[in-house]
Formats: sequence, C-alpha cells, structure tokens
Amino acid sequence: MMRPTLNAAGRLPASIEVSPKQAVERDDIYDLIPKGCRVYVTDLGNAPEDMIIAANARLARAGYCPVPHFAARRFASVEHFEKRLERLAGEAGITDVLTIAGEAVQPGPIASSLDMMRTGAFDRHGIRHIAVAGHPTGAPDIPTPTIRSFLMQKHEYAQTSDADYRIVTQFGFDPGRILEWFDELKSWGNEFPVHVGIAGPAKTTTLMKYAAMVGLGNSVQFLKKKGSSLMPLLTGYNPDVVVGPLEEAVNRDAAKQLAQIHVYPFGGVAKAAEWLNNRQSWPGLTQDNTPSPFRAEAVS
Repeated sequence: MMRPTLNAAGRLPASIEVSPKQAVERDDIYDLIPKGCRVYVTDLGNAPEDMIIAANARLARAGYCPVPHFAARRFASVEHFEKRLERLAGEAGITDVLTIAGEAVQPGPIASSLDMMRTGAFDRHGIRHIAVAGHPTGAPDIPTPTIRSFLMQKHEYAQTSDADYRIVTQFGFDPGRILEWFDELKSWGNEFPVHVGIAGPAKTTTLMKYAAMVGLGNSVQFLKKKGSSLMPLLTGYNPDVVVGPLEEAVNRDAAKQLAQIHVYPFGGVAKAAEWLNNRQSWPGLTQDNTPSPFRAEAVS
C-alpha cells in the first residue's frame, strides 16, 4: 500500500471540493487552488447533468484532477449512472471518483456505492482511483456493525478491481476520536489509505449547521464542549486544532493509513484556500510555496 508523505513543510497534503456551479461560473477558484490538486465536484442533486460534466471538464482542462461525486441513490437507473460515467470519462477524462450512497427524495434502483462498484462500470470506463466513505464518529441511523460490514465488503471487492481504493471520511472535530478510529480500522483488517475530512475555517454557527445537517450529533456536542479552545474569540474555528494532532501522529509513525486531509470549505473556498496556503498544506508544496512532485512510501 502506498501513501503520500508529509510535504516539505511537514504538512499533510490536502484536497478540496467545489460545487459544479462554482467550477463552471467562478473564475477566481482557478487562482485560489494550485494546479495538480485533487478537486472534488459535489453532487447534491440540484445541478443539471450538463453542468456536472462541464464542471469536471473545465477543471481537467485547467490542470486539476477532478473527482466527481457518484451518489448511488440519485441515479434514476443503472443506465443513468453508466451514461454519466461514460460522459465524464469521455468528455472530461475522469480517472478518479468518490462513491457515496447519497440521499434522494425518490431513491433510484441503485441502493449503495457497493452496488455501483459491482456493475463493473468503473473498471470498464478506465477509472483507476476510487474513494469510498468513512465515518470515524459514526453515521445517523446506521449501526456501527453495519458501517463496518459495508466498508469491509468494499475492501474485499477492491481486491478484484483494477483501481486503487481509498477512504475519504466525513468531517469531525475530535482528533482523539479520529485516531482511535484508525486503530479500529486496522483491527478490522482494512488497509485502505485514508483521507481525513476536515471542516475548513468557518463561523461556529455555520459549522454546527452543517454538522447537524449530516447527523453528526456527537460532533455538535464536541463543538459545544470545546468551543472556547476550538474557536477563540473573534478569530473563529481554526482547523489546525484538528489537523495538528493528526500530523503529530504521522510523525510518531502512528496512524500509518493516514495519507492526507480533505477539506470541506463550509466557510467558503477562498477562506479554505487561504488557510491551506498559510499552513503550506497543498500537495507537494515546498517551503517557499512552490509545487514539488508527490513522493510516496509504503505503509508497513
């Protein structure tokens, strides 16, 4: 198994996500994010099909690695899923995707991300990198044994696929719990590299709103309990209080599956990009913030 090392500044490299509308209509995004980065393109069920394709294609032309979300339950049919995949591969050159179950008012016939994988369509269309969801603090209405079972079924399926698999987690605010989850993941026998979800800089009320929307009750309680230390007066939430302990764990040779962070820009892409620039946490950045190639090392 391979994972990126800390970059030259001693930071975990990062990816970020944008909406299809932002990728198509906002030119400033292309000045904020360094070329070569993974940029995930969300699917909340409110963007037209052509806009999703155009967003990924524009990112690819601009020199990024676009990673479209594939939300299983939002596809009206298996044919709908395969057609979007065919277009993204053909028109945007996509080779990297994030698979999630997703929510829908009227769920389609594809019940889970595992169902999408088992169609074999990702391999047929040249997808070489596949991300699956991880939930260090649990998920609403889904028992932990069920989460574990689905994740391990994906781990088993990955052995039959030509693609490299990784986990991208839901965001959280308790680094101690995230590191405990790495121990659990190892005990299950799951060896996927992990990209830990991090909430970007934002107002306290904004963070609590998003945490409540995705059912992260434990994270909301943690925010309230630790509010004074996580969100100093006037300065707002600083993601370093979560990322710092994770980087320290990597330096201790702990959490060996921790490959990088993935930023959810709840306070805006500009604010998240500024934070990543200031801490020199984009992939491969050198001490003077110039790009340098990824290096990789084996996880023993």
